[in-house]
Amino acid sequence: MKLHRLAAIAIKEVLQIVRDARSVGIVVAMPVAMMLVFGYGISLDVKHMPVYVFDREGSQQSQDLLKHFQASEYFDVKKAVNNYPALVRALDNGICRLAIVVPHDFSLKLNAGRQVSIQALIDATDSNTANIAIAYSQAVIQAYSQRVQVDWIRRHGQKEIKPPISVEARTWFNEGLESMPNIVPGVVVIVMAVIGVFLTALTIAREWERGTMEQLISTPVTELELMLGKLAPYFVIGMLDTCLCAGFGILWFGVPFRGSWNVFFISSALFLIVVLSLGYFFSVVAKSQLAASQISLFATFLPAFLLSGFLFPIDQMPVAIQAVTYFVPARYYMEIIRNSFLKGSPITILLNELLALAFLSCLLVFVATRIFKKKLT
Repeated sequence: MKLHRLAAIAIKEVLQIVRDARSVGIVVAMPVAMMLVFGYGISLDVKHMPVYVFDREGSQQSQDLLKHFQASEYFDVKKAVNNYPALVRALDNGICRLAIVVPHDFSLKLNAGRQVSIQALIDATDSNTANIAIAYSQAVIQAYSQRVQVDWIRRHGQKEIKPPISVEARTWFNEGLESMPNIVPGVVVIVMAVIGVFLTALTIAREWERGTMEQLISTPVTELELMLGKLAPYFVIGMLDTCLCAGFGILWFGVPFRGSWNVFFISSALFLIVVLSLGYFFSVVAKSQLAASQISLFATFLPAFLLSGFLFPIDQMPVAIQAVTYFVPARYYMEIIRNSFLKGSPITILLNELLALAFLSCLLVFVATRIFKKKLT
């Protein structure tokens, strides 16, 4: 391998990137646009859920319970109706997601120290939101119930009995239990997977379509020199985009970075080699910019989005799908990035993921160089 030939190919590719406005736009605009769209568009937090109430008693105690719902950031009491069919219509029309029915003997049973049930009607068309609504409403009612129980015991002159076992929960790594610190590092992975493979998917296909492949084949440049020379500029661009996305997540979205920057850059470099090699492979196979871009987006975006653990926990997937995820490079990079941002895990903890990325990068570089032949057919 001759360095001067490799440098010549790299300079040629840089000139093509500069002259191609689309490539420059993709390099600059797409990472920022995707970070904004994914960062603000994807959220697992359920807040200000619209609630309708039907207070059949209308007492001070029943209103006190409903004020607990209104005070919660997770619920927004929109309207109080005076009949049951109105609740049903609100749920059917999608006006509210949760409906609360307070029984007519609510305060009577409370003052007598008896158990009373509150009915909650939940729109479960979205099962995830429904489960969260159930958990939040139970927490609100439980907090109110404990306060009522303490007041009843004090009024009757009884000694307050403390439960023998209590739980003191302390959340680590994401103290506010917000989805943003979990999603933004994953968005970095998705953006880099799409940007890296999309840019390099056009390299060889562009040469075929512009009719310049014959000139490259006639030169003494080897397959490895051609590949490295073409991918080198995109590797530099990819690392700059990685820094841009990471800085955007830290400074704009306020996601903490607690890990090692060395681990971050090493893993990012390995992942970029993987996606750049994939894009180069698709470009060689397709020989068409349109086909190569479509294949690359389908083969990288969907696996990275669905099978990397970005939205869906891998350990909750079927066993067969879990086995497939081991062939998805974004799975390993996702684990490294999230641990680096939120946990600050050292390199010894992430060694298996780094070795997996290193193996995949070597394998894909080998395959990509072997698939390209300096022939016109």
